[in-house]
Amino acid sequence: MSAKEEMTFDSVDEQEALSGVEIESQHPADAAETIEGLDIADQVKFIKQLPIKDAADSIAEMDGHDQKALISSLNRGLAARIVEEMAPDDATDLLEGLNEDLQRALLSRVTAEDRAELKTLLTFDPDTAGGVMNTEVVILDQDLTADEAVAKIREEVEDKEIPYYAYLVDKKDRLVGVLSLRDLMLAKRGSLLKDLVKTQNLITVGYNIDKEEVAHLIAHYNFLALPVVDFGNRLLGVVTVDDVIDIIHEEASEDMQAMVGAGADETSDSPWLYSVRMRLPWLILNVIFSAVSAWVVHLFEGNITQMAVLAVLMPVVANQAGNTGQQALAVMIRQLAMERFDRKRAWLAVVRELRIGLLNGMIISTLVFCAVLLVTHKLLLATVMGAALGVDMLLGAFAGASIPLLLKEMGRDPAQASSIFLTTITDSMGFLVLLGLAGLVLLS
Repeated sequence: MSAKEEMTFDSVDEQEALSGVEIESQHPADAAETIEGLDIADQVKFIKQLPIKDAADSIAEMDGHDQKALISSLNRGLAARIVEEMAPDDATDLLEGLNEDLQRALLSRVTAEDRAELKTLLTFDPDTAGGVMNTEVVILDQDLTADEAVAKIREEVEDKEIPYYAYLVDKKDRLVGVLSLRDLMLAKRGSLLKDLVKTQNLITVGYNIDKEEVAHLIAHYNFLALPVVDFGNRLLGVVTVDDVIDIIHEEASEDMQAMVGAGADETSDSPWLYSVRMRLPWLILNVIFSAVSAWVVHLFEGNITQMAVLAVLMPVVANQAGNTGQQALAVMIRQLAMERFDRKRAWLAVVRELRIGLLNGMIISTLVFCAVLLVTHKLLLATVMGAALGVDMLLGAFAGASIPLLLKEMGRDPAQASSIFLTTITDSMGFLVLLGLAGLVLLS
């Protein structure tokens, strides 16, 4: 790109420095933070004062909602040049969030080669290996010597984003091996590349594999990148460790929000009506579930009337069981998010949580038994409270550990509204056990 093309000012006015904003050389991540702190008009001015490459790197580091709003506000020519400068996987992520008209307009302005590559990447499901892979990889013929390979890499590496590995292919473009650049540099002169990998256990993933599974594999094998292939074992691209960090961060955020019934992809910058649409169904469901707990309390209205202290103790049982369940829930969701789903191991983890819940329940119920006895001097009341608390904490541990697994077995997101289901169980069962025991022991 020429020096003239690097300058993206549309007018002299746009060259004016933004008040209070430093436009000196910044790391793209720092520049992204600076941009996100501005209003949209100043964001546009900021980007127009950066070289195209710096603008592309900075926008790639921005939050998805912010980067799409910014690209939509730029003139089409500048936006297309920025997309063209981005790594293919970053450009694809950006284009996926744009409306179809803008997407087509930007694609029509990039080079034919980039347009074909981006259109291909856009056909992959964004939640699969193909949807997050990068195509800027070093590909070498397996029949090259080490010296020839080094020379070829020197010619091509400037245009490649990923210098970790070289990928060896045969005459039919099938992947036959992966060679670290360190091993290539240490190879003896004249060594054939295919001889360097002939004993290698090649690890690959299909383009349709879920991106979470890809992240697990990279973490398991401690790879910097993992090749993505089609059904004919032809190399399509690679998923890199920086993509894995983004995947893990994204999935953790989605799980945290899904647990309480918020939209998985919702952010503080999402349109507020979208947030209402995502949250309202779960809030309505929560009202229905809360009615179950209220109905249980109504069944024992007479018991509460005869012994008002029960109304004081009810929240203690529900809250303590709820906290116990939330602890088990968090551990189970983390396990399901970080590891492959193993049914036997997962249900053994439920047994583990039951043991923890049982022991914690015994300890806490003993402490509460002593406290209630000390305050009320009523042995039977203290016994009922301690027993109800211990039972409900055990139920909470079981519910918290098993709800994500049941959702997983049903093919649903294990985190989806799990906190709402858990609260319903611990509240309604806690009230039922406490008031039921009170009716049998104290008021019979």
